[in-house]
Amino acid sequence: MYHSLVIRRFYVHNFRCLENFELPISGQSSVLLIGKNGSGKTTVGFALEILQKIARGTNRVGDLVNPKDLTRGRADVPMRFEIEVELESEIYGYAITFDLPTGFKELRVLDERLEFGSKLIYVREELGTLVPEHGPGLRTVQGNLPIARHLVALPIIQQQSKDDPLFIFKRWLAHMLILRPIPSLISGDSSEETLEPNPPVTNFAAWFSGLLAQVPSAYSKIDQYLKQLMPDLNDIKNPLVGRDFKSLIVQFSTDQGSVNLPFEDLSDGEKCFMICAVVLAANSAYGPVLCFWDEPDNYLAISEVQNFVMALRKAFRSGGQFIATSHNSEAIRAFSDENTLVLYRRNHLEPTIIRKLEGLHVTGDLVGALVRGEVEPDDGP
Repeated sequence: MYHSLVIRRFYVHNFRCLENFELPISGQSSVLLIGKNGSGKTTVGFALEILQKIARGTNRVGDLVNPKDLTRGRADVPMRFEIEVELESEIYGYAITFDLPTGFKELRVLDERLEFGSKLIYVREELGTLVPEHGPGLRTVQGNLPIARHLVALPIIQQQSKDDPLFIFKRWLAHMLILRPIPSLISGDSSEETLEPNPPVTNFAAWFSGLLAQVPSAYSKIDQYLKQLMPDLNDIKNPLVGRDFKSLIVQFSTDQGSVNLPFEDLSDGEKCFMICAVVLAANSAYGPVLCFWDEPDNYLAISEVQNFVMALRKAFRSGGQFIATSHNSEAIRAFSDENTLVLYRRNHLEPTIIRKLEGLHVTGDLVGALVRGEVEPDDGP
């Protein structure tokens, strides 16, 4: 578990509608991304997901990005991702660039580097890979780790120990929560344990099992949050129903009796309550983490949205970062001007512009204007 975390910089270039794009979230525990459909809010999550996939072991470039992801098909301009994060007062920086040489059907790695403080852990260039050795007497060896250009190095290079900066950074990146839940597809069945939920959270049961296997005390945090929303909740059970197969059962009780419901029989909104509870517990148990939740207000009643979003914002004030997207007026009211970011595109031929709401001048009903997408940032910095 990390005691401090903050993304200092996240930069994307030539990826879909993000061109020379930098997300201004340094120093913010939570931010809201708003804007019309097609302005790039979800694309920010897709960009973060590429880095998450790399840390989780996806090393083939073609499984991460493809030529249609280049902005307006600009194959003459490299696609680049950069992230700089502070963990335990140490700065980690990772950058990777992809290009599409003439005659190739898949993008390839043009360069890649990982830094720890002022030291290079490795830097990979077109003509080879430089891999500094760890420890005293740091030295650089050219060609130490030749890797084909259709493969990313980060998942391949082996860490020396759990104290290795390479391991620490890769684990944090893998534990990012990039969430776009599809409740109707989420069941309570699992045959494994994980700390890495997928974006639609269809492996929720495996995530629940993995969290409690690593930190059993996390259940009390899950239970405490859910009972505020569902006072008749009595217990969440995860019994074995086969040799290696578990199935979540949710028990509700009142003075009139009790009922056991399979997890899949919960409503879509109730499943989102469950996901939120595990996010809060995960951030406390093995975080702080970065959580990007695309439209967390989906599937919720209007009266539930503000408390739901505020619970997430409050939980991340003590560590980690929470990024949400929304079109919902109640979600917008749960954020302030200084941590609301407006994304805007005039048309599909122009890149996304991002500005802080506090720097924009809007007359009349601000929330209404934001919901209708009537706030237009200027072209300036």
